[in-house]
Amino acid sequence: MMPNSVSLRLAALRELLPAHEIDALLVSGPENRRYLSGFTASDPAWGMVLITAEAALLLTDFRYQEWARQEAQECEVCIHKVDLADTLGEHLKELQIRRLGFEAVHLSYRQYQRLTQVVAGAGLEVAWQPLEGLVEGLRQIKTGNELAVMRRALTLTETVMRQVAAELAPGQTERQVAWEIEKRLREGGAEDMAFPPIVAAGPNSARPHHHPGDYALKNGEPIIIDMGAKIDGYCSDMTRTFILGPADEHFRKIYSLVRQAQAVAEAGLKAGMDSLVGDALAREVIAAAGYAEAFGHSLGHGVGLAVHETPNLSPSEARRGLLPAGCVLTVEPGIYLTGWGGVRLEDMVLLHPAGAEVLNQPGYFYGWD
Repeated sequence: MMPNSVSLRLAALRELLPAHEIDALLVSGPENRRYLSGFTASDPAWGMVLITAEAALLLTDFRYQEWARQEAQECEVCIHKVDLADTLGEHLKELQIRRLGFEAVHLSYRQYQRLTQVVAGAGLEVAWQPLEGLVEGLRQIKTGNELAVMRRALTLTETVMRQVAAELAPGQTERQVAWEIEKRLREGGAEDMAFPPIVAAGPNSARPHHHPGDYALKNGEPIIIDMGAKIDGYCSDMTRTFILGPADEHFRKIYSLVRQAQAVAEAGLKAGMDSLVGDALAREVIAAAGYAEAFGHSLGHGVGLAVHETPNLSPSEARRGLLPAGCVLTVEPGIYLTGWGGVRLEDMVLLHPAGAEVLNQPGYFYGWD
């Protein structure tokens, strides 16, 4: 993390508080907590951050105090001895907070019950305001330092994808290939997987989020591999489709159509675009070929501290928004045919006002071709 990056992020968040008519924001999402404090713990239960116009408090317990104090240097680390709710109440009283925003997506109903009951029981009159997307909106725009880390994660992912692809052979199971991916990513420097690798062979490749099992790879069947590394907290995400032995006419047709749809999307995406328009770039290509019903997921999603974050390239009106400059998105059209299998291709792109910059290595292989 660059020096003072947390300070800049806290300042950006504080500018949003007045518009939402809150005195403070209680941050409980792990990625948001890390973004605003520098504390790299990943478990949601390992603390919350309370941010006001002047203060930033990281509330955690004894087990993580040394870790938190080392990393969260822009925050006051407050250790709760028994119950986080009691400690939160004490600080709400001390800071005279009457209007408290909280992350509706991340704070569980049980946590909400406990916190509000304890605070009310202490005689404090606090209005709890559910909010969504404040920190996520800030996280959409990647700094140069964030992009550099993400490029490292993607380069490692591409390297391992190439190695594993070169060793695919009939008789290997999906599970064996998935383990090889995880082992090589970790040996290559990944701190974790961005998500459990997807290896889907034959008819299983018609399931976009298939869990690798004991199905054995066979000649003439599609093999989808979707994988990503996590380095310094930041994720990569990449999918390629392979086939062992000669590809028949049907596979060539489906694969070429998905390639075409992805190329059209990558050529047409740019910052400032409506997300519905962006999603339609590839979707219309696939629909025109008669496979509209076989492409049932979004074209892409944001990537950063989480492998799935905003903005979204989705056909859903509920997820609609403008695509900001500086965001990183996946572009991953696919066609899935029950009983046969599927083809998906996924790149990562950085959006600029003039267009999309593909972050995958120039000239990097695309799987089968």
